[in-house]
Amino acid sequence: MNKNQHTEDGAGAPSEKTPGDAATDVAAERELALSCCYLTGATASGKSSVAIELSELLDAEIISLDSMAIYRGMDIGTAKPEPQQQKQVPHHLIDIVDPVESFSVSQYREAALEKIREIQCRGKSVLFVGGTALYLKALVRGLFDGPPANWDFRKQIEAELEDCSSDELFKRLESFDPLSAHKLHPNDRRRIIRALEVYYSTGKPISHWQMEFDQATAPESCNVFTLRHPRPVLHERIEQRVHQMFEKGLIDEVAGLIEKWNKLGHTASQAVGYREVIDHLNGDTDFETTFEKVLVRTRRFARHQETWFRGLTECRIFDIDQQQTESEIAKQLYDQIQAQSV
Repeated sequence: MNKNQHTEDGAGAPSEKTPGDAATDVAAERELALSCCYLTGATASGKSSVAIELSELLDAEIISLDSMAIYRGMDIGTAKPEPQQQKQVPHHLIDIVDPVESFSVSQYREAALEKIREIQCRGKSVLFVGGTALYLKALVRGLFDGPPANWDFRKQIEAELEDCSSDELFKRLESFDPLSAHKLHPNDRRRIIRALEVYYSTGKPISHWQMEFDQATAPESCNVFTLRHPRPVLHERIEQRVHQMFEKGLIDEVAGLIEKWNKLGHTASQAVGYREVIDHLNGDTDFETTFEKVLVRTRRFARHQETWFRGLTECRIFDIDQQQTESEIAKQLYDQIQAQSV
């Protein structure tokens, strides 16, 4: 991790910046992110194939917007773009960490912003492609990391906890930041301490800063498109995807990863398909049960993605006519992007 990166709870290298300074930075970074185009959608919605066609129309390079495609060796279960697709159009932020490592949202955002600058310096456009809504939100709305960790303050709180309960600590948070308290479990000490720390450091509750940074952009002011199929069609596509995953060798892929790394990191091991196959390899489920579990969980994951995208006002839903080819879909998207830039 370099000196500018932070962990998800905001702890990182010391910095002289205040949250106000950071807000200025985030505004500029959000403007940079909003200069790009985004193609999102639920799993199995056909993003990768449409993206190849659209990127050629835009003269763009692709940055992955997928929190699992970052892991090396996790190819089949994450449905990474095929090697020929990656040769046809440059892809970035794929295969950048090992599956035993963690990779925070803030690390992704920093890496993505750096790639945007690199690509635009080459005179190319940028097209983000993927279905991780949290990554999308961090880019188009910004991300509040907060002030650096105050270790003296944390030690003081930890010392106090020897004499007071977690419930008392939670009540202290409720007294000045009821919004954050409502979102947190009373036993979530790490986040409660972080919320207290932000208030101690800035004089304002963390919920205030999070709302300050969470600024939506009107859909007509950005190019964020979400591909959507009718639910029965999407379910059929998901079933085809799951069949293909197993036919291509998902079980062997997971077995090879376990053999190499002994076990996957927490995030990688929870990926759809991987967790179920790990259980299968451990002898907990037979093949038929494993297949069904992957299918059910993939459908559930797709519904979760669609809920996220509906909640992000930046997203423009693009309903797909099942008779359209990928080239035709890409051309329609390109025409909308061009019309907006006039």
